[in-house]
Amino acid sequence: MNPPEKRHAATAQVASVTALSPAGTATALLPLPAEPGPFRWSTRLIADRGAGANARLRARPRLTVCGWPGNVDAAARVIGHLADNAARHGQPFHDGKIVVRLIAHPGTSELRIEVDDARPDFPDFEQVANQSHETRPAPTGLSWAAHYRGTVSWDVKRDDDGADIGKTVQVILPATWDGSA
Repeated sequence: MNPPEKRHAATAQVASVTALSPAGTATALLPLPAEPGPFRWSTRLIADRGAGANARLRARPRLTVCGWPGNVDAAARVIGHLADNAARHGQPFHDGKIVVRLIAHPGTSELRIEVDDARPDFPDFEQVANQSHETRPAPTGLSWAAHYRGTVSWDVKRDDDGADIGKTVQVILPATWDGSA
């Protein structure tokens, strides 16, 4: 068995990879694209007391697999608080769920976290959005976004006819603590 360094170096020289199908015949795998596209993931969560924990548990492996270079645990914490706030202070859609989306683009290294709920307003948004990252005592709720140098915003969500159907709360989270890539 080759040490990890040799295995890695040997696979880097191979132009195409061959795999065996169940019948034992060789098939060539398609090459990976040179430039990966943006990572996108979305799910619907039941809007209950477990929404935040559910969002954290589902988001953490996806951020790891997509190779987001930032602090995955910090991002999972922010995602959990956004989902928890939507479940507690927002309103679920007609199916009793909220929507969570993650979008990470390799070009910017930023993570866009979005949570939709059916309540079209956001009372006290200015107070939430203008919190310092130096919140004392320990941050709670959406102040975790500020703690991790994220930017919080929101907008009314409308259907195709222009009717208000809820809102989207968004956090842009940098890959590093100082906001630089």
